[in-house]
Amino acid sequence: MSFEGIEWSILLPAFIAGLLVLSTHVPLGQEVLKRGIIFIDLAIAQIAGLGLIAAHTFGYELSPWVVQLIALGSAMMGAVFLGWLERHFHDALEAFIGVIFILSATGALLLLANNPQAGEHLKDILTGQILWVDNQQLMWLAIVSAMVLTLRYTLRKHKSHTLFYLIFALAVTASVQLVGVYLVFSSLIIPALATRRISSSAKRTTVGLLLGSTGYLLGLLLSVIWDLPSGSIIVWTLAFIGLLVNIIYRNLPAK
Repeated sequence: MSFEGIEWSILLPAFIAGLLVLSTHVPLGQEVLKRGIIFIDLAIAQIAGLGLIAAHTFGYELSPWVVQLIALGSAMMGAVFLGWLERHFHDALEAFIGVIFILSATGALLLLANNPQAGEHLKDILTGQILWVDNQQLMWLAIVSAMVLTLRYTLRKHKSHTLFYLIFALAVTASVQLVGVYLVFSSLIIPALATRRISSSAKRTTVGLLLGSTGYLLGLLLSVIWDLPSGSIIVWTLAFIGLLVNIIYRNLPAK
């Protein structure tokens, strides 16, 4: 293992992207765990990914901003539909979420069936390109993250399911294009799962952010040192640190 040759000019933007993702996903992940809708992020992330693939498949001349709007629009429509399902079919909501995820994933495969770069497109959607984020992407993610946090804390007293899903869709759509579906899920669920026995919401969020930040930093360093896929190894470092945090707080009563 050697730290020589590490390109901090690449790692630093990637780490900042991770921090921005965590800023919204840690508190949202706590809400997801509380609601018992664990796989909602996979479904909405995959819907956003399907929108991206459709935009690239049918609109080769579209500007990046139009592609972003198509992805967001897809995720928003999925969010509205999930909100409707939660109101009317709450007892089978997880099953519906699973079906939506499968339909979105296979829909993406069908759209890419005749695309010679299909494998690369799918890899980007699943594992992201966190090592190659640029300043424009970071600015976009920072703006969206600020919007999500403002909306969440301003409207937190509202119990609207649809409103929660719309805020969630906004956060996931911005994140999935940079870090991929796997890291979106891990950033939401692992910190929430590891800190679930901490009674204080503020402390739970703080510990979750520290957990996630450490996991991203360690994963990025290991990905460069060992020449491994960054998204995949960050998932593993998040899981390992999450396990340590869970062990530390295992004797605390769950509240």
